[in-house]
Amino acid sequence: MKAPPFTLHRPATVDEAVALLADLADEGALVLAGGQSLVPMMALRLAYPPDLIDINGIAGLDRIEVSGDHLVIGALARHHDFRRPVAPGPFGALLAHISGEIAHYPIRTRGTFCGSLAHADPASEWCLTAATLGAEMVLQSQAGRRAVPVAEWFEGAMATVREPEELLVEVRLSRPAEDAVWGFYEFNRRAGDFAIGAALAGYRLEGGAMRDVRIGVGAVEEVPRRLEEVEAALEGEAPGPEAFRTAAEIAARAVEPLEDFATPADYRRDLAVTVIERALLEAGADRPDQRGMAA
Repeated sequence: MKAPPFTLHRPATVDEAVALLADLADEGALVLAGGQSLVPMMALRLAYPPDLIDINGIAGLDRIEVSGDHLVIGALARHHDFRRPVAPGPFGALLAHISGEIAHYPIRTRGTFCGSLAHADPASEWCLTAATLGAEMVLQSQAGRRAVPVAEWFEGAMATVREPEELLVEVRLSRPAEDAVWGFYEFNRRAGDFAIGAALAGYRLEGGAMRDVRIGVGAVEEVPRRLEEVEAALEGEAPGPEAFRTAAEIAARAVEPLEDFATPADYRRDLAVTVIERALLEAGADRPDQRGMAA
């Protein structure tokens, strides 16, 4: 199928883009950045905006830069921009590893980090990353800018607190501690398919005990989130398969899984155990690319 008719707008600045949104958002105008979700939806007539505001010509929105305790990611930073480390140390390696798990290469060359956060697919690797590490989304409209912490960002599957007249101009991703180790694991039925379970896990070692534990799960519930019950169970414990298995079983009781015609809720609940346990095992693996995987 082909997309329904629409008017294409190509602003040269962020101010022009938000002015267009102010005029056209109430009529259903949408922003085009990577287009890897929006364009297929339009082709299938699942989305039919009368106006598209193409922001690809706005200079400076493709930036990725370290600023203090954050990695600042502009609205046009592509998935493949992370294929090489974008931050010092193993933190950049972690993001490179995660980016390589996103869909297929052609999609990674066009899709954007911020677009993933705006689209809010429960299976998004970047949404899981933002939820686990801590991020804030910076929105701009004609009224000015506002920053939204990730804990307040998601309203449900494919839904966020962004207002129609607001443009997501950047995401500020918190940089982990330098001595943390991290593991990421996702499961999908075929390489490149949407994940049906994913986990990001990290911790610091202090005197042989885990500290500052972070456990995030994605693709299992309507929104990705940290599992604080699991983090609390691991805090102060020695890392190892037994502790990791116990924590993963706590996660199974804590999640409220999605269900669809192909994937029962109980399957996703069991999968949460697997992906969390494997992410933790990867974090603890003693190999060169895993030692101290943090900023």
